[in-house]
Amino acid sequence: MGIRGGSSDTPMTDEPAVPTDWQSCRIVEIAERTPSIKSFFLHLRVPFVHQAGQHVDVRLVAPNGYTAMRSYSIASSPSSSDIIELAIERLADGEVSPFFHDIARSGDEIELRGPLGGHFVWPTDTAHPVLLVGAGSGLVPLMAMVRQRRDVGRSVPIALLLSSRTWHDVLFRDELLATEVSLPDFALAFALTREPARRAADYSRRIDVAMVADVVGRLPTPPGNVLVCGSTAFVEVAADGALAAGLNATSIKTERYGGA
Repeated sequence: MGIRGGSSDTPMTDEPAVPTDWQSCRIVEIAERTPSIKSFFLHLRVPFVHQAGQHVDVRLVAPNGYTAMRSYSIASSPSSSDIIELAIERLADGEVSPFFHDIARSGDEIELRGPLGGHFVWPTDTAHPVLLVGAGSGLVPLMAMVRQRRDVGRSVPIALLLSSRTWHDVLFRDELLATEVSLPDFALAFALTREPARRAADYSRRIDVAMVADVVGRLPTPPGNVLVCGSTAFVEVAADGALAAGLNATSIKTERYGGA
């Protein structure tokens, strides 16, 4: 879908947003995921079913009328539930994420519209393996895809390569580890950039071309779809790695984060 991502405070996109009505939603739960990321569970007054990888626009209005709007990926698996999860990273120089982290409480009302986006979504019609590559909160739309794959139970091999600073910064770490155990065709690899890897399947460096090729080799056959989400520099390296591994450029879809 272009640049947006799981928690960027200045989303940019290369496709037009689909107009939808705004609705008021209530925060029903807040969960701390990492030292810098919290999940916010929102009760939809007008429920919708989204595709894994889609996002919503969130709008905040100050008492003086000043309005700030940002886009956040949906972390939840698509379902008929009237509650969705947004995992939002706190950006010190942002406008919206500090509100969520420092001010928002359960019971508060939030305006949003969606679901939006249709390019960076889980390929539901694929029979080929899928490669997901993310960095930090870039995992959010990919996590919705992992959850959908797990919940639907369709036998599509999937590999996730996730870059994080430390073990404690790995978003949804425990859930991913549990999913790795429950899904025999799910290959999981963490790339820790600021501390040694804790598992034999993981890495102790930034994602590079060789690493991407190695994870591709963990799939039974070359992936028919590659989805990459992170900063611009990260996406370029990951996409180059996929190309170097011999994957078709048309199979690669990316989302890039903007600045704060």
